[in-house]
Amino acid sequence: MSVLTAAPADEEPPDTGERHRLTAVTGLAALSLDAMASVAYGPEAIVLVLAAAGAHGLGFTLPVTLAIAGLLAVLVASYRQVIAAFPDGGGSYAVARTHLGARTSLVAAGSLVLDYVLNVAVAVTAGVAALTSAFPGLYGDRLWLCLAVLALITGVNLRGIVESARAFIVPTVVFVGSVFVLIVVGLFRSGPVSTAAADGHASVLADNATTVGALLLLKAFASGCSALTGVEALANAVPSFRVPRAKRAQRAEVALGAVLGAMLIGLSVLISRFHLQPVEGVTVLAQLADASLGHNWAFYVIQFATMVLLALSANTSFGGLPVLLKLLARDNYLPHVFALKADRQVHRHGVLALALVSAGLLVFSGGDTNTLVPLFAIGVFVGFSIAQVGMVRHWRRERGSGWRGKALLNGCGAVLTGVSAVVVTATKFADGAWLIVIALPLLVAAFETVQRTYARIGERLGLGRIPERPHRDRSVVIVPVSNLSRLTCEALNAAGSLGDEVRAVTVCHSDPEDRAHAAALEAAWELWNPGVPLVRVASERRALGRPIAAYVREVAAPGTRVTVLIPEVEPERFWRRLLQNQRGAVVAHAVRRDTDAVICRLRFRLS
Repeated sequence: MSVLTAAPADEEPPDTGERHRLTAVTGLAALSLDAMASVAYGPEAIVLVLAAAGAHGLGFTLPVTLAIAGLLAVLVASYRQVIAAFPDGGGSYAVARTHLGARTSLVAAGSLVLDYVLNVAVAVTAGVAALTSAFPGLYGDRLWLCLAVLALITGVNLRGIVESARAFIVPTVVFVGSVFVLIVVGLFRSGPVSTAAADGHASVLADNATTVGALLLLKAFASGCSALTGVEALANAVPSFRVPRAKRAQRAEVALGAVLGAMLIGLSVLISRFHLQPVEGVTVLAQLADASLGHNWAFYVIQFATMVLLALSANTSFGGLPVLLKLLARDNYLPHVFALKADRQVHRHGVLALALVSAGLLVFSGGDTNTLVPLFAIGVFVGFSIAQVGMVRHWRRERGSGWRGKALLNGCGAVLTGVSAVVVTATKFADGAWLIVIALPLLVAAFETVQRTYARIGERLGLGRIPERPHRDRSVVIVPVSNLSRLTCEALNAAGSLGDEVRAVTVCHSDPEDRAHAAALEAAWELWNPGVPLVRVASERRALGRPIAAYVREVAAPGTRVTVLIPEVEPERFWRRLLQNQRGAVVAHAVRRDTDAVICRLRFRLS
């Protein structure tokens, strides 16, 4: 009969970590900055492509943007379905793993990893570029500024994703609010209030304008789709949300789609309304702010908010990539250390790995945005396409109510994103996109190599099989000693409790000083008489670990378990470890390398 006991009324419920997870609102701030900030360069990417057809080409800005908004709606609807079907996160990787096979899932994961890493580098360099545009004197220090911003974002994320969301929610609200104010005020303008920002800057309209053909429109569409990067981040990081996780993530996804779509369409309407023409050295968003609000404090508020949000949009990667790395580690495609989680629901190893790789990219590019932009957004389109195809297969297998319409929706999305991926790769191939084409297969090969290694380890360990019954062997414990002290006594006490036989071993070299020291130790040992024999191991070479490892091999025999117990001092202060001779580490390394003995390191704390 079982007995149930009630907990005291004043006892606090156990901390499940929910307070360190995201709500729908904080999820937008933590995981959607990339998508929000894309309105600063998405419409501009469309305009710059259409400028090749002159003023007539710019008239197609709104239709192209509406097509992108339609694709955005398809993606939002699709990723809502992905969130519901795969609440453990992983996005396109999880979809492909279930419905398209392991190799395809690794392609999706690799493309997301590359895109997340590039997003950090591009976001930080773009934000710093906005700063150096306002303060040209800082241009020479842009690399150090980029690294400082990266260190700031990394530090905030190491404290937890909720902490990063709280820190970044104010800049997000300021930016989104400023853009909507710009759009609403601009819609009531019959013409631009000011053109001061563009005055004196050369137009980028082509002198010999081309015709507006399908290829130009397709290229403009593909370039503008860079505004869709970050839409998948919420689906990748569902476990980071509070319960009910899937519902909260779906609400955040819909809110992101609505806000991003409204900003993109609103800005494109203003581009057509003001007949805006792109100029060198001034962003399209800056011209729109100038035209709608005038060249005053409101103009500079929008510029500053854009700069801050561009730099902080790297946080999307810090929220999504560590969760993806955790899933890959769980499936044995990455070292298992990436699956570890700290107290604040932080995958610290994933955060630190992302920061280190991104820092390397920043150093490689010298903090220059233009070096990195051609590599950006290719990976995310590959992930989009794979997720859409996988969801089509998902609905065909499920065959629930309305499955044909859902499959048709995902099928259209797969075609659109697949075409965009091909066009973006082809148009940016010579500018550096070839690096992604090479890096993606190499990353997939690395995943498979790690998985094969774990499979071999599991086979040798007999994972999944019931092992034979344990049995007790004769045990010999070897204790390396160099002098007599309390540490020696503690080591022999511990050794006596571990094994049937204990032997103390000291290494003696051939020079007179060492022989004299060994003789003195033997005399003191004889006087002490601990009941444990002291074995002198002679060595012609000035080595410590190898002679002990050689003696261990001599002692080892069938049916005998050898343990090497290495006594070490644990100082009170961390810096005092520098005063130690590190003999314990040397012996442990040699024994581990050359024998199968069990290594036990006894820490004697000084207090």
